[in-house]
Amino acid sequence: MRVFVTGGTGFVGGAVVRRLVEAGHQVRVLTRPTSDLRQLEGLDVEKIVGDLSDEEALRRGIAGCDWVFHVAALYAYWGYPWETFYEVNVEGTRRVLRIAREEGVNRIVHTSSIATLGFNKDRTPANEDTPVTLADKVGHYKRSKFLAEQVALEFAREGTPVVIVNPAAPVGVGDYKPTPTGQMILDFLHGRMFGYVDTGMNIVDVEDVAEGHLLAAEKGRIGEKYILGGENLTLKQVLDILAEVSGRPPVRLRIPHWVALLWSYVDVTWARLNPRHVPSATPEKVKVSRQPEYYDSSKAMRELGYRPRPAREALRKAVEWYRLHGYAP
Repeated sequence: MRVFVTGGTGFVGGAVVRRLVEAGHQVRVLTRPTSDLRQLEGLDVEKIVGDLSDEEALRRGIAGCDWVFHVAALYAYWGYPWETFYEVNVEGTRRVLRIAREEGVNRIVHTSSIATLGFNKDRTPANEDTPVTLADKVGHYKRSKFLAEQVALEFAREGTPVVIVNPAAPVGVGDYKPTPTGQMILDFLHGRMFGYVDTGMNIVDVEDVAEGHLLAAEKGRIGEKYILGGENLTLKQVLDILAEVSGRPPVRLRIPHWVALLWSYVDVTWARLNPRHVPSATPEKVKVSRQPEYYDSSKAMRELGYRPRPAREALRKAVEWYRLHGYAP
């Protein structure tokens, strides 16, 4: 297959590109002039220079392709004006899907996120059908990703061959930036994590997420969403596993949410006074953490044949990769 990938220089997108090349597909990757190209080193791919605002570059990349993987997104909780989230995540999605439809692409996989999904107040795992509204979303990242998913669903209803995947919290090989989840792992490895709050997450290996993207292209039903998750764990369980696989001491101090929220305001105030400082916790992140992000990947497992590996293996691979590449002692 001839395939076009946006976001292929990022963490998830890079894993998708590697998996596509491994599977023998001909791959084009959208790269910005300022993109870090380490994800693409050693890969036989065609680079299309441009970004999600560049219709000419998008059309040049998509023309003649069978599949499009729209992985690109602005994933951050600090450092960007609010309008940038909507221009990149919402309007960028609309642009890619429109051009892909005009070019007659056979299948489009839109990379959404569990950030767009609903949650169960009793902390049981939610799924693709759990009720959710825009009002449930805290912060511009989550709101923009929710609206981008609505754009994808709208295109699917109009007949565009779009399948949506909702990755959980990926970890593992290639997290150069690093991602917010990766930064949490690095904070632990550097001994900067003194305590934890009562929350939870769904940890998944990024290579399993990449495999899930290909399965969605091959087997996914148009207009359907598929959660690409791994294992639901409390933050304390994640930190205990990190202690076991890294040999570092465990984190034992549990911090009340109100203390974490108070500290987050101090941290972002310091960041505003010192532009070189990136806050480890923002009020938005702390508020989100009150509700554990537990999700059920049964639909992807049942319909796509998706088989994620245990979280312990994913976290071990992440620790080894960070150490090998000089991110952690």
